[in-house]
Amino acid sequence: MPTTQPRISYLAVPTRDEAHEGVRKLWTKAETNMGFVPNVFQAQALNGEQFLAWWNYFNLLVNKDGFLTPAERELLAVVVSGLNHCVYCVVSHTAALRTLTGNAAQADSAAINWRQADLNGRERAMCAYAEKLTLRPAEMTEADLAPLREAGLSDEQILELVQVVGMFNLTNRVSSALGFVPNGEYFSQGR
Repeated sequence: MPTTQPRISYLAVPTRDEAHEGVRKLWTKAETNMGFVPNVFQAQALNGEQFLAWWNYFNLLVNKDGFLTPAERELLAVVVSGLNHCVYCVVSHTAALRTLTGNAAQADSAAINWRQADLNGRERAMCAYAEKLTLRPAEMTEADLAPLREAGLSDEQILELVQVVGMFNLTNRVSSALGFVPNGEYFSQGR
């Protein structure tokens, strides 16, 4: 599947004509809402049905109303992606966090070292949990939930936190393994 666009993945990227019909619809919606098609949408379109299944779950966890705020979910995305050194996800989700919070310093700092970011106690507890789950999942115990509960998180919020952290660990690995390149638009977004 040849492409005329700059390389955004180590694998082939389908053209609009070659892409799955559902993927083409998502691209059109993204262009309308964002002004561009995220490269991750194009790079994963090679396996259209699998991409759409991933997108539906990702969209549910990150973009729909949930138990955590949109800014909390993006903060988790930024922290996990930073810990995993995933260029695509750090760049794109730091842009989203900057846009949601209007606080570029906080978002950019969280991407590098959340401990040095201006975060409240609840956010710090969430980031500490996300860090351990990302870097040392085999060491997780029930005791790790105590700081989250002390910070006021409900069981529903904790479950969503775990699901978001899990989603970004998966997505980071796919993006990094296949060399996904972030869209240029993300670098100035929210600044």
